[in-house]
Parts: sequence; structure tokens; C-alpha cells
Amino acid sequence: MTSSVVLSRQDSTLIVTLNRPERRNAFDLEMRKSIADAVFVARDTDDVKVVVLTGAGGTFCAGGDLKSLGEKVRPVLACRDRIRKLHPWFREMVNLEKPVIAAVEGAAFGAGFNLALASDFVIASSDARFCAVFARIGLVPDLGGLYLLPRIVGLQRAKEIVFTAREVKAKEALALGIAYAVCPKGKALEEALALAARLADAPTQALGMAKNILNRSFNLDQDTLAELESYAQALAMHTEYHRDAVGRFLAKKPLAFNWDKPG
Repeated sequence: MTSSVVLSRQDSTLIVTLNRPERRNAFDLEMRKSIADAVFVARDTDDVKVVVLTGAGGTFCAGGDLKSLGEKVRPVLACRDRIRKLHPWFREMVNLEKPVIAAVEGAAFGAGFNLALASDFVIASSDARFCAVFARIGLVPDLGGLYLLPRIVGLQRAKEIVFTAREVKAKEALALGIAYAVCPKGKALEEALALAARLADAPTQALGMAKNILNRSFNLDQDTLAELESYAQALAMHTEYHRDAVGRFLAKKPLAFNWDKPG
């Protein structure tokens, strides 16, 4: 991991901090590689239960680094490969079988917007601003935006956000379903970590399988989803977590995970 992305731990939560504040945490090639590495660390570390994404310096991510894009004109197929190399790790992130929470302060523009959309929950500070900025510079959304945005806000609203390249402020983001919650400025990471702590005792394997299927629910028919449900439930019934929960229930003991009664 390089200094452009910093990993830290708070109990079972992995905190992934985009760390180029002097460039408003804009993506360059080094940061792209470091985020990819972080995704695989999160996936492959068993005692990581939740992932929190955040940005240093009061900004989540300003998108692609236009300075690096403007350094030279690349051949057209090199440009294609530049984007295609994003897809494997981004797919892993979207389908990571652990809860992912984005703590968004300030700008989440371009690829930064789509990075936030890839999380399961977005905690937005009151000064958060989301923008599919690509049209302003003659580009189309990348980093999964064309897939994620219409699934979250609907097709017509997604077209409006992409075509206008306008800013979506925190309150509107909450109304559209882009944000899960809005908090005071400077408190997004704190609120994200509090949410992560409440999910720490949840059944990671069961949530992971449910997330995997939910992510496919717009693309599959009811019968296929029913089959996936059957297989996932059979696996969940054989987890240690489920056996422990049944034992607790029969012994009239508190369950390890109860959202309405945390702790």
C-alpha cells in the first residue's frame, strides 16, 4: 500500500482513506492500484467485518486527476485498456461480501461519485456534493456509474444527473437514495464508524450471500433468484453463526446481533 491510500483498523472495521488531500484525493494510477490492493485486503482478511471508505482533508474524492490525463495523448486502445483495468477490482468491491460504508465529506465527483455509489451505505456530511461531472469535459461516466446510478435513482433521474453534470447536494442525495443518512459537517467518518460498529456482530457470511444475490436481483428472473435463495439458505444453515444463534434462542439468551437493541 502506498501513501495515497492509507489502511487502518478500528476493531473489526477496515478504514480505507484516500490520501491525496493536495489533489482533493483525485485518482491517479498509483491511487487506483492502491485502492485495488485495499479491496483485496478487505476481501481476504477474515477478521475484517466491515469496510469504511473515506477521504483525507475534508474531501471524499474529486474524480480523475485531469493533470495526469492531460500529460499526453494516448492511443485509443491504450485509453480503452486504462478503463478496462478498473473493472476487475471495482467488480470485487461492488460485490464484496462484507458491508461497505462510504463516509463522504465535501466533493464526491466523477469516479469519486461512483466509488461512493459502490458502497452499501453512504453517510454524507451536510456539505457533501455528488456530481457525475463527466459531461463537463466531454466524457461518459466510468468506474461503474452507468450500472450503479440508474439502479439507485431510476433511469430517468440517472439520465438527468448524467446529462446535466450538475451537483447533487446532501439533502437531495438523501431523498434520491444516494445517501443513507446525512450528518453534520466533519462527522461523516464518526457516523460511518458507529454504523460499522453496529454491524460488527451481524452474520457476515449470511449478509455477504444476501448482498451477492441482491446485487443480481435486477438482472435475474424470479425463478433464478429463488434457486439462489435456496442454495444460500442451505449454506447459511450450516454456519457456526446460525448454530450459535439457534442455541441462544432455545436457551432464552440474547442474540449476538439485534439491530434494535445494539450491544
